[in-house]
Amino acid sequence: MKTLVICEKGIAARRIAQILSNGKYRQGKIAGVPYYYFDDYVVIGLKGHIMKLDYPKEFSKWNGIPPKNLIDVEPVKKVTSPATKKALKELAKGASRIIIATDYDREGELIGVEALSMLPEGIEVKRARFSAITPYEIKRAFENLGEVDYNLSKSAEARQYVDLIWGASLTRFISISSNQLGKDFLSVGRVQTPTLSLIVEREKQIEKFVPTPYWIIKLVLEKNGIKFEASSDKIEDEEKAKKIYENVRKRRDAIVTEFEKKTKQEMPPPPYDTTSFLKDASYIGYSPANAMKIAEELYMNGYISYPRTDNTVYPPLPFDSILKKLSKVFPRDIEKLIKIRREKPTRGKKYSHDHPPIHPVDAYKGKEHQKIYELIARRFMVTLAKNALIEEKKFKLEAEIIFKGQGKKIIEKNWLELYPYIKIEEREVPDLKEGERLRIIEAKIERKETKPPKRYTQGSLLAEMEKLGLGTKSTRHEIISKLYQRKYIKGKTISPTPAGVAVTEALKKGAEIITKPEMTAMLEEDMEKIAEGKKSFEEVIEESKDILKKAFEVLEGKEKDIAREIKNALYKQNFFGKCPNCGSDLVLRKSRNGKRFIGCSNYPKCTTTYPLPQKGVVFFEGEYCKCGAPKITIIYRGKKWKKCVANCN
Repeated sequence: MKTLVICEKGIAARRIAQILSNGKYRQGKIAGVPYYYFDDYVVIGLKGHIMKLDYPKEFSKWNGIPPKNLIDVEPVKKVTSPATKKALKELAKGASRIIIATDYDREGELIGVEALSMLPEGIEVKRARFSAITPYEIKRAFENLGEVDYNLSKSAEARQYVDLIWGASLTRFISISSNQLGKDFLSVGRVQTPTLSLIVEREKQIEKFVPTPYWIIKLVLEKNGIKFEASSDKIEDEEKAKKIYENVRKRRDAIVTEFEKKTKQEMPPPPYDTTSFLKDASYIGYSPANAMKIAEELYMNGYISYPRTDNTVYPPLPFDSILKKLSKVFPRDIEKLIKIRREKPTRGKKYSHDHPPIHPVDAYKGKEHQKIYELIARRFMVTLAKNALIEEKKFKLEAEIIFKGQGKKIIEKNWLELYPYIKIEEREVPDLKEGERLRIIEAKIERKETKPPKRYTQGSLLAEMEKLGLGTKSTRHEIISKLYQRKYIKGKTISPTPAGVAVTEALKKGAEIITKPEMTAMLEEDMEKIAEGKKSFEEVIEESKDILKKAFEVLEGKEKDIAREIKNALYKQNFFGKCPNCGSDLVLRKSRNGKRFIGCSNYPKCTTTYPLPQKGVVFFEGEYCKCGAPKITIIYRGKKWKKCVANCN
């Protein structure tokens, strides 16, 4: 009985063939596509999606159809890899059974169903579900085959459909209205646009923020040779603050009015789901897109479990076996962990049945992905370690007004010893007694100001997207990456570019619903209902079309206003200072071969030009070099630096 096994990628196919054959597989090729065979098995890896949902060819010209009319055009599936299709059909000949062994999530299910649609009907189809590409997991999955979940694949197909009609119709509308066509088109998306709106709104809050001054008085105290501090609450009246300070600094002592000492147990963090993993990866210098790419490579090579999961509760796992493998990479840490191991692992609030939390499954000794692997491995370790014991002291003093202070001391580090990503700052405070007098060493007054809300980082934006239901665990990092690629956002602490602001504001004035998280969150819930069998594919598609048509009813007729706003913003974004030779504006231009450079807007009277790096995001922040030429800021591969366009520094 010939069995054809269909995997999501070539690397997974080779590894699964190796596991199932105990290393005795052989390799062949059809149309350049590798496959692996042993006994009665043939294993092939796809290239992810080998079919793409798109509009028929006759609708490819942007000016050929009003954007609104695209909503009712039926998309078609197009094969993106004819060679893979040919190989699939050839290998399916004579097969009596097909096993779908793609990733077990919505996209993986759809990829498997797409492959089945290219093959003859009447062949038995089974599904292998696994969360790690390890011998134990793969053999268990192939011994307990299930059925393909067509509801799950339909939910993924619905997302493709909805994203296509929203993205294509709105992108064309905005781009045509502002005459930004070709490579300079302006992208709009169902999830992308509400996410961008969050960033724009945060920036507006920062710009409108007016800082309010306040004053804090601090005391430096001493007991038994230990110096420690206490602070007043905020004092918003300057005269009052200075008067209190003058009185306090004349005092020699303060009276203890309250003192509390307790030992607190500090639990380790819960296991990693996708969002918490990507958030932490961003804190150690990895963009979410890059962190996910590395995690997928580690998963495909059998070092970690599946990295796309909403689960923060471990199912029964072979914990001892995993720790034994980790001891090859972290011998001292595992030795410590064995001594401080807790009875049951920590658990988070989110639980799902599809995949376990992200955790290591084998020892990785490579250098290329070591930091991400170690982040995952150490998180796993500490979920098995005992709570840290922290001694906390809190006190209040009276000296004209009430002062407060606190101390913190780590009594037992336990999990903290294994986790360098979290630091607890210790502050020494002696034991105090109510009513005792403490010697004041020094009094000082500090002027402070209220701070505006912080800009999002990629990590905090991911968390906010999850909270608002924007996108899924599998797509959020891709959305953020697209916003950078579209030059709608910039910087590690994310701020919108003028183009990002213009597109958002134009849509808000035209049809605000497009920029609201509630709309896209509702559609996400509908797609979940398709997966659960509670709603049909057709119902969800029609609902999304109705919302989009209502948005267009508001947008149409406002093309000129939208065009004016976007053009003004793009000019601002492409402004690179004043020409040192004639005083006209320096602007971003492109040569005939598509290379960008800075040129004088007074051309041909003034021929001043400056070269630009061809990779990364470049922008002008108002700073000039001593030579008179503007300085530009460059962001590329997560790094940011400034340079004079004349290359004099």
